[in-house]
Amino acid sequence: MNQNIIFPHLHIWFSGVGRMIDIKGFTIAYYGIVIVIGMLAGITLACYMAKKTGQNPDNYYDLSIYAIICSIIGARLYYVIFRWDIYKDDLLSIFNIRNGGLAIYGGVIAAIITTFVYTKVKKLSFPLMCDTAGLGLILGQVIGRWGNFFNREAFGEYTDSIFAMQLPLDAVRSSDVTKKMLAHTVTNEGEVYIQVHPTFLYESLWNLCLLILLLLFFKHKKFDGQIFLLYLLGYGIGRFWIESLRTDQLLIPYVKYPVSMFIAALLVVASIAINVYMIYFKKDKTVEVES
Repeated sequence: MNQNIIFPHLHIWFSGVGRMIDIKGFTIAYYGIVIVIGMLAGITLACYMAKKTGQNPDNYYDLSIYAIICSIIGARLYYVIFRWDIYKDDLLSIFNIRNGGLAIYGGVIAAIITTFVYTKVKKLSFPLMCDTAGLGLILGQVIGRWGNFFNREAFGEYTDSIFAMQLPLDAVRSSDVTKKMLAHTVTNEGEVYIQVHPTFLYESLWNLCLLILLLLFFKHKKFDGQIFLLYLLGYGIGRFWIESLRTDQLLIPYVKYPVSMFIAALLVVASIAINVYMIYFKKDKTVEVES
């Protein structure tokens, strides 16, 4: 199978991009490696911010164990629920996540629930932990999205923009290929490619910019929980736009509207509303953060 990935207008050509590495007969998917790197980087950042703001980093190490397990389960369940047509005739394939099939919003929802339970048990501040752990979550997303690069997934419709990405037609799922893509295929060295939006790249860069802004704003926040609310706001805006470009959207049954766009819009509205309430109507909200 052709394993090249090309960004023609940027004059970037990745040759032989495999999906997994083989170590003495044992294969490890690059997708999983990237996700693990993202998790470790996120935990490191969260613990660093915890120490910097006078919190106990051990709480975040402990939380990460529960949150990662629950987030993977939540992300998988979310994906399976909205792509039940793929798994209903092969239930065992639900447990095979080596080839992708994790939905970030499912992971985020599971992580929020896990954090809420953890803080209640440990008698810690839920909003403060969301602020701190949230920064690690964003960094994890920045890195983790590159798992889609190796899997040739999470791309958008045909485009001829400067960031256009070319993928071998036989290297992607046929269900993700549209008539428009087929009408604009290109041939390189005898191989047929589709040319699409690299939406995984858009989201990774968007989240990186969001992370930088939130890190700069962290010591200026007006109340605990504001950083996480701004994350939901910023990520929601970006996700709503990026999701509209994708061809592998998870749809709400019967309504047939992208579920991620609906959730993104809902979180944007909720974040704005809660921020306005906390800033203008809630008293005794100011927090002190060490520099």
